[in-house]
Amino acid sequence: MSSLLLLFFLLCTTTSSSSSSPSTNKNEAETPKTFIIKVQYDAKPSIFPTHKHWYESSLSSASATLLHTYDTVFHGFSAKLTPSEALRLKTLPHVLAVFSEQVRHLHTTRSPQFLGLKSSSDSAGLLLKESDFGSDLVIGVIDTGVWPERQSFNDRDLGPVPRKWKGQCVTTNDFPATSCNRKLIGARFFSQGYESTNGKMNETTEFRSPRDSDGHGTHTASIAAGRYVSPASTLGYASGVAAGMAPKARLAVYKVCWNAGCYDSDILAAFDSAVSDGVDVVSLSVGGVVVPYFLDAIAIAAFGASDHGVFVSASAGNGGPGGLTVTNVAPWVTTVGAGTIDRDFPADVHLGNGKIIPGVSVYSGPGLKKDQMYSLVYAGSESGDGYSASLCLEGSLDPAFVRGKIVVCDRGINSRPAKGEVVKKAGGVGMILANGVFDGEGLVADCHVLPATSVGAASGDEIRKYIMLAEKSKSPATATIVFKGTRVNVRPAPVVASFSARGPNPETPEILKPDVIAPGLNILAAWPDKVGPSGIPTDKRKTEFNILSGTSMACPHVSGLAALLKAAHPDWSPAAIRSALMTTAYTVDNRGETMIDESTGNTSTALDFGAGHVHPQKAMNPGLIYDLTSYDYVNFLCNSNYTVNNIQVITRRKADCSGATRAGHVGNLNYPSLSAVFQQYGKHKMSTHFIRTVTNVGDPNSAYKVTIRPPSGMTVTVQPEKLAFRRVGQKLNFLVRVEATAVKLSPGSSSMKSGKIVWSDGKHNVTSPIVVTMQQPL
Repeated sequence: MSSLLLLFFLLCTTTSSSSSSPSTNKNEAETPKTFIIKVQYDAKPSIFPTHKHWYESSLSSASATLLHTYDTVFHGFSAKLTPSEALRLKTLPHVLAVFSEQVRHLHTTRSPQFLGLKSSSDSAGLLLKESDFGSDLVIGVIDTGVWPERQSFNDRDLGPVPRKWKGQCVTTNDFPATSCNRKLIGARFFSQGYESTNGKMNETTEFRSPRDSDGHGTHTASIAAGRYVSPASTLGYASGVAAGMAPKARLAVYKVCWNAGCYDSDILAAFDSAVSDGVDVVSLSVGGVVVPYFLDAIAIAAFGASDHGVFVSASAGNGGPGGLTVTNVAPWVTTVGAGTIDRDFPADVHLGNGKIIPGVSVYSGPGLKKDQMYSLVYAGSESGDGYSASLCLEGSLDPAFVRGKIVVCDRGINSRPAKGEVVKKAGGVGMILANGVFDGEGLVADCHVLPATSVGAASGDEIRKYIMLAEKSKSPATATIVFKGTRVNVRPAPVVASFSARGPNPETPEILKPDVIAPGLNILAAWPDKVGPSGIPTDKRKTEFNILSGTSMACPHVSGLAALLKAAHPDWSPAAIRSALMTTAYTVDNRGETMIDESTGNTSTALDFGAGHVHPQKAMNPGLIYDLTSYDYVNFLCNSNYTVNNIQVITRRKADCSGATRAGHVGNLNYPSLSAVFQQYGKHKMSTHFIRTVTNVGDPNSAYKVTIRPPSGMTVTVQPEKLAFRRVGQKLNFLVRVEATAVKLSPGSSSMKSGKIVWSDGKHNVTSPIVVTMQQPL
């Protein structure tokens, strides 16, 4: 982490002003783009029959185009405007804020069993049994749409659509009314923001409907709530029963992601519809750059959803393993990182020198000849454009150099399966895909179009060294790839996936993010017909299921679990559900040791996994919860030094910050984790405190004692040390004091230590991580 954190804060506090040169084309500066406009909703003059009429009257110029109006999670509209029109709008008395939209991107089945959710009469099946599989709950998936014909979305044995449901199934030529049923009860699409920026969509490559032309949305929806389907496999790998987390929960899909990305104005419209339609959970496997919450359409939309009692789970992002990479960090969102499960797909490289290098792959097709060794070459060692060739970019390989050989390609720039296609086109018979230094040892299995496997960074170095030595000794390098199918009961598991985005939280370091991790590596789930399993346009193979990796896959696991918890505890708030998932999460793998970091093989920390890996059965009965209301979040925003106007942009109501001083500081938000940041301005001793309130949801008469495991070198005290509850629903407070002694750090660097506090009544263990960061200012 070193100096990253401090550097980030310095960058954030430095404002740069760039003035355009006189030669800048004035028309270019006035290019229209999409803005999101927040209005004082109750200021509508009675002369206008609807808010939409009022908003249209605000747009003076003929060129300005109204895209969406919002009235549930946000009050206002989005429009395509020139920068000067946007500035004019800002001067209107009823306009509270104008900000430009971001483009977001996707954070791209043994997991129910690994989580203990297999359907059975044993105690592990308790969660599914108690909640009737969440049959009255609706999960809204905001993504790339859905392929409704998949068996994962059948409605056998499901009762009528819940009476509260107000959504609709938007029908088109390629998405008839029969696409929806008692399982898939709603489907909408939002493309105004996308088309406003990119022009009319090309309907030969994507569907102007809720139908999925990418695969990502079908995959995530079936992870959250797919029905039991057997047999299920991808090209013969991972065969068994496929099931989502909440197999009887209803699904509503909101398509916002298109070929060029997912646009904020459309995402906000999807949230607005989803909450008004009556979803209980929103699952969002999409993210972008972290900005202050009042400029972040996802944070704003998620606050509105949470304020309506809707649980929002979002992917942490795939920017790992570096620090400060976590996205979707608002404290009212449950932020989900990715772990591995106890299954993998070994495909080892056998080198001519007798060495065996471990790799992974999901390749099914004509294999390499048994007992034959093939010439082995490194794509980057041929003459010509070494860099492009090393990455196996389109058109970079010389067929004369690679024909009939296994080719080593470096990871980066183009997609992993696309590299295999480049090798295949050039006449190569196989590919070894080597991680770069940044990827470390984290491996992702792909559905390759030729015999191929992925190896870690150290293994890649070893293979390249072997090729170089073989060239020098004039004995050509050889290799083959041996595919071993599916392996289960792998140890250690879970492991924090290399790509999973890490803390600290770039926007609010006092709130630990990610919150939890869930299965996100090599996950089997439903897949559309029109997309080959490798995702490459030329891949014409068909499969009902596909294996994908990403925090995109981890997020819907938590969305489905949230639906099960909400079904079992209808009175729980979104914060209570998150608290139950966090305080019962585990940090120990199936060897009994702290989870490791896939990229390095070292022990991982709370900045990698948050509170830990979700444990569904324990989350059903957490004993105590850390609850939060919208007013608590307002106090948090006040203590974050947001202006009253900025807060109103997020919360849709005027903020009163007078009560926030009682809450003290940002870290006093009643969050299940505790994070302190100390600036070492020549001080030797530093201290801070946290006030927390726990609500009893366990046994009426229960006494909890605290156990403290302080971060090394720190002193942590908790008062009182015992909490005695007399009834369910009773709330009690406690205070945590953290004292730290300055450590030797070079200017601009930081160090992080973690510990935990555990409240226990002998039956429940309620665990909160404590993270302390020491920073040495520049």
